[in-house]
Amino acid sequence: MPVVQVFVKRSGRNRVVDRQHHFGSGVQCHLVLVVEDEPLIRLDIADFLLGEGFEVLEAAKADDAIDLLETNPQIKLMFTDIDMPGSMDGIKLSAAVRDRWPPIRIVAPSGHRAVSVTDLTKGSLFYAKPYDNAAIAASFRDLST
Repeated sequence: MPVVQVFVKRSGRNRVVDRQHHFGSGVQCHLVLVVEDEPLIRLDIADFLLGEGFEVLEAAKADDAIDLLETNPQIKLMFTDIDMPGSMDGIKLSAAVRDRWPPIRIVAPSGHRAVSVTDLTKGSLFYAKPYDNAAIAASFRDLST
């Protein structure tokens, strides 16, 4: 079985994670952009998604996420925290992504505020923290079909 090396950029260095994928078996690997300012939370969800067969890119803030989106057109899914420091929070980032990259599906969690469906872009999903990583992965599978 072929092994794919997935490069995960974390804190200015790359980490290689070997994952086995069943090429030719109909299993599709989707690239998820994880945007989370809390390093331990970002590491946790990124590692979980890698273990579930997703490829993952990470960003600590919205500006970094935009840079990654501009250089990685294969991104189809985005996980973005709502409450982030910087030029825009997760709601503004979701709106920017929906305007520039409409096919990208978005999952947005928050532990600090309740978010209504009208606060997010159409088709986005909201999870309150703490969330179940397996539920996030299942949502990404559903959104990518």
